Amino acid sequence: MMLLDRSRNLGKKVTKASSIPSVLSGKDVVIAAETGSGKTYSYLAPLIDKLAQEHSPHAVPDQDGFSPRKILLVLCPNVQLCEQVVRMADRLRGDTGETIVSVAAICGRQGWPTREPDVIVTTPATLLNYVDRDRSRRMEFMRGVKYVVFDEADMLLCGSFQNKVIRLINLLRYDEKLSSSKGTVSELPVELESSLSSHDASEGEEELPTEAISEEDVDDDSEDIISIDNEAESDKRRDWRRGARKNYERSKQYIFVAATLPENGKKTAGGILKHMFPGAKWVSGNYLHCHNPRLEQRWIEVTVDTQVGELIKAVKHGFTAEYLDNAGGVHRTMVFANTVEAVDAVAKILLRSGIECLLYHKNCTLEERAQTLVDFHEKGGVLVCTDAAARGVDIPNVLHVIQADFATSAVDFLHRVGRTARAGQFGLVTSMYTESNRELVNAVRRAADLGQPVETAFSRKRSFRNKLKKRARANQARGPEIIEESFVA
Repeated sequence: MMLLDRSRNLGKKVTKASSIPSVLSGKDVVIAAETGSGKTYSYLAPLIDKLAQEHSPHAVPDQDGFSPRKILLVLCPNVQLCEQVVRMADRLRGDTGETIVSVAAICGRQGWPTREPDVIVTTPATLLNYVDRDRSRRMEFMRGVKYVVFDEADMLLCGSFQNKVIRLINLLRYDEKLSSSKGTVSELPVELESSLSSHDASEGEEELPTEAISEEDVDDDSEDIISIDNEAESDKRRDWRRGARKNYERSKQYIFVAATLPENGKKTAGGILKHMFPGAKWVSGNYLHCHNPRLEQRWIEVTVDTQVGELIKAVKHGFTAEYLDNAGGVHRTMVFANTVEAVDAVAKILLRSGIECLLYHKNCTLEERAQTLVDFHEKGGVLVCTDAAARGVDIPNVLHVIQADFATSAVDFLHRVGRTARAGQFGLVTSMYTESNRELVNAVRRAADLGQPVETAFSRKRSFRNKLKKRARANQARGPEIIEESFVA
C-alpha cells in the first residue's frame, strides 16, 4: 500500500477516495469524471500495486500450479495519450525510488518487443495487428492479461474505434471462457486449438443493440466460422463451445475511464457499457457533464465585422498576479477552431497582429505535435488547435481557453472547457459565437444556471440538433474566408 499512499500527492481528490477502493475490489469499474480530476492515477496506482504483489515471490500459484506473468493492458485512442500514460506510470515508484514494474508504450511505428513489459499501453489497431498474426501467440497473450483499461472510453466505444474495441473485448472474454471451461485450452483437440481465430471472439457473445454496430460486425449465418471436415469433430466443437459460453468465471478486470460518458440512448458509449457490463461499478465525478464552479465563462456574440477584433482582444486578455502565480508564472492560452482550415486562418490573423502562436491539428506530424506540446508546456504562449488537442493531452495550468468557433457537440464543448480549471485551479473560457449559434449557447447557459448536464442543451429535440448541424457545416465551409475577409477589411 506504500505505492497508493505515495500516489495521493499525484492524483486528485475527485477520484482518489471513490475510484481506488472500487478498483482494488476486483470488480469491473466505470470511472466517469470531469477532466483534470485525476482519473489516470486513480487506476494506475491500485492496478500497479496489485500487479506488483502478484509478481512477488510470495504470489499464490494459479489452479494449474504455476504463476504466469500477469499483464496490465491499457488501450488508448492515440499515440500521444499512450506516451502520456507511460510517463505518469513511471512516476509511481517504490520505497527505493526505483520503478516497481516495467511499463512501455507499444504503438505507432514501434514494433512489438520480444520481452513484453508488465504494463502495456497501446492502441486498438496496434494490438489487433499483433494478436492476429499468430493464433498460439494470441491465446498466450490473452491469457496473460489480468487487467484491461480503456482510457478515453467514450471515444473508443464510438466512431471508427468501436468495431475494433468491441472485437477486442470479445477476444478477451472468449479467453476467459476457454480458461474456465471444463476442457482447458491445452485439453482441446489439436485441430480445434489450431483453428481458433479472432473471429471466434464474437461467437456466443452477447450482442450489442443492432443500431450500435455496423454491418461488417454481423456474422453471416450461412458461413461457418471454422471449417472442419470431420462432422464428429465439428459437433464436439459445438458442444464444447456451448459449455464455455454458459459456465465460466471472470479472470480479468475491466476498467473504463472517460471525462464524458453520455448514457441517453443505446448507441452512446454509456449505453453500450451498461449493456455489455451490467454489473460494473460506476464512479462519477462531482461535475461530470456539468458546470465547474472554478471556471469563469465569458460569452461574446460576434459578427463578420467584429469577430477578428474580439478574437485578438480575447487572446491579449491579461490575468492577475494571483492567476499567474497559480499557473507557475507561465501564461498559456488555447484557441479552438472547428477545422484545420479555420485553425490556419486564426493563426494568420494572430501572426499579422504580432502574436506568435503554435499549431496543433491532424495535419501536423506526430513529431511536430509532440514538440508543440513540449514547447507549450515549457514556454507557454498561444496554442491554436482543433479538437485533437481537446482530449488525451495533459497540459497543466492552462489559464485561458478561447472558442474561436463554437463547439458543435456536447462532448467537444466539455473537453474544450476542461482544458482549464483543472486539479483545483481556476480558469477562464471565452466562447465566441454567431447568430446561428445563439439558440445553442442560450441552451448551454440555461443548463449551467439550472445545474443540468450540458449534454441536455445539445439534444433537446432532433429537429433542433439537425438544424444546428446544418448551420455548423455551412459555417465551417465558409468560416476561414469570413475570418480572412474580416481581417483584411
